[in-house]
Amino acid sequence: MNILLLKVTLIPVVIALITLVARKWGNKMGGLIGSMPWTAGPILLFFILEQGKSFGILSVQGIMTGILALIAFCYCYSFVSQKVSWLPTLLLSYGVYAATALLIKHLDLNLWASYLLVISSVLLALRFFPVPTVLSKQARRLPYDIPIRMVVATLFVLLITGLASVLGPNWSGILTPFPITTSILAIFSHMLQGSNATINTLRGLVIGLLGFTTFLFLQAFLLREFSIALSFGIAFVANSFINVVASRIW
Repeated sequence: MNILLLKVTLIPVVIALITLVARKWGNKMGGLIGSMPWTAGPILLFFILEQGKSFGILSVQGIMTGILALIAFCYCYSFVSQKVSWLPTLLLSYGVYAATALLIKHLDLNLWASYLLVISSVLLALRFFPVPTVLSKQARRLPYDIPIRMVVATLFVLLITGLASVLGPNWSGILTPFPITTSILAIFSHMLQGSNATINTLRGLVIGLLGFTTFLFLQAFLLREFSIALSFGIAFVANSFINVVASRIW
């Protein structure tokens, strides 16, 4: 019951804060902040609390596969959003996510190879990322957009963690970075401000994947030696440092 209470309180608060950050400091910063392990971190925590440390450590390999699929999702959504509305863009991007995840899983890479492939893919994606053609439109807001975002994200976390024992660590890991928070950011920026705002948001998110990936990669080693709190704390500092450096470069 305590874990369930944590799930239904922590995730909604995180989503609301990310939304407010994006409104305050712009789409790129919103994407960069959104790429921090606000959702994946708690999901990994819930895996550990409910399934054990070994399950959490084993899920990291699947998470690397999911992050590669997430990069493909972001690139596809950014490119296609310039041509069509949010719904067909979203559906096509989900298809690209699924195809990428299945392909990478079939390659059966080890953890180090997966990590290096993710970092290389982020750099390659940034090199060829779509460029906004005009300034973003002034933001419009729906009356209940923050509660909608909070509910959707919370339901996803409940679903993934609830099915973890059935899916196993690999598939649970693959689904951990599933673009639910990313989709929320992309859809609302696309609907309310147009594709250029979406491109800025997703570019910021892809930049942040350098730190996000490192945070999760480190858990495979830190959790073997340290407590959950210390493992997450060390990796979060590394994540934040990488994000600061990356945001100044890109």
